[in-house]
Amino acid sequence: MPWNNQGNNQGNDNQKPGGPWGNSPNGSGRDPRNQKPDFDDFFRKGRDNFNRYMPSFFRGNAIIVLLVIVVLGWLSSGFYRVNTQQEGVVLRFGEWVKTTPPGLHYHWPYPIETVLTPEVTRDNRINIGFRSTNDGGSSTRRDLPFESEMITGDENIVDIDFVVFWRIGEAGNYLFNLTDPEETTKVAAEAVMREIVGRVDIQFALTDGREQIQAQAKQQLQKLLDEYEAGIIIREVQLLAVDPPVDVIDAFNEVQRARQDRDRLKNEAEAYSNGIIPRARGEAAQIIAEAEAYAEQIVNKAEGDASRFTQVYEAYLVNKDITKERIYLETLEDIMSNVDKIIIDDGAGGSGVIPYLPLSEIGKAK
Repeated sequence: MPWNNQGNNQGNDNQKPGGPWGNSPNGSGRDPRNQKPDFDDFFRKGRDNFNRYMPSFFRGNAIIVLLVIVVLGWLSSGFYRVNTQQEGVVLRFGEWVKTTPPGLHYHWPYPIETVLTPEVTRDNRINIGFRSTNDGGSSTRRDLPFESEMITGDENIVDIDFVVFWRIGEAGNYLFNLTDPEETTKVAAEAVMREIVGRVDIQFALTDGREQIQAQAKQQLQKLLDEYEAGIIIREVQLLAVDPPVDVIDAFNEVQRARQDRDRLKNEAEAYSNGIIPRARGEAAQIIAEAEAYAEQIVNKAEGDASRFTQVYEAYLVNKDITKERIYLETLEDIMSNVDKIIIDDGAGGSGVIPYLPLSEIGKAK
């Protein structure tokens, strides 16, 4: 075999033993794959090649060059970028020193300074009184009575589920002034809502008081977080459900229906009262006006009669006979004008009846 070290080397006395590996540099005849690498020779050749291409000043100073490269790389790691939806918070040995706007900036590299970039334009949401879960694409809502049940000003219990939308206003305050800003916001929102609901009646909270409650909650919650210097901006407080507790909702609905019936009957009675009273007042005013007119008429007539009597008396004093005759004729005229008349004269042709044309009856027939 050509790979065996045979003892009888026929025909070639100059051939070295060891098979095809017999010409190895160390002359040992062993497989070079089993040899250990010579690291000293490797580094020596690398240094020679480096010195060949570097200026004379750096030849033999490879450590300095490596240190310079490392330092430059370390310094260049201090560049950082803040996106448009973020805000940069620079920490020097863990202490907040400054805040940077969006753009490219520089800070002392790690471990001297580090930078945090929280998102300040994203709206965050906190659910209070319930939790929403997505299970297989369908959303389920789980009520939490210990958060949602509150006592109103008239000592009733109401179940309120609401949502707080917030975002980061000052990134430094948000990161370092509170241990858990989101949990603090949740607790503060629940406390503010309980305070507001405790000042109003349940009927106001269930009907037309939702908008007012939402506005007050947003204002008071923002004021409280500003006192904490939480660095949070409250975007909106939204009431999702304002209902009586589930255990008493049927009884509550019965009470509501009874109150509606009471209000309806009360309104009907008030409407009837509002219709009767003005009509009675109008009739009373009409009667009073007629009485006043009648009284004025009677008084005027009496005054006129008295004045006429005075004038007749004065005429009587001037000429008594003529006045008497005139009074007599006027009296007969008044009497005879209202009776049916038949005139009989004994000297008229023996029959005693005078022909009479009933002009008055003809006038009545017309």
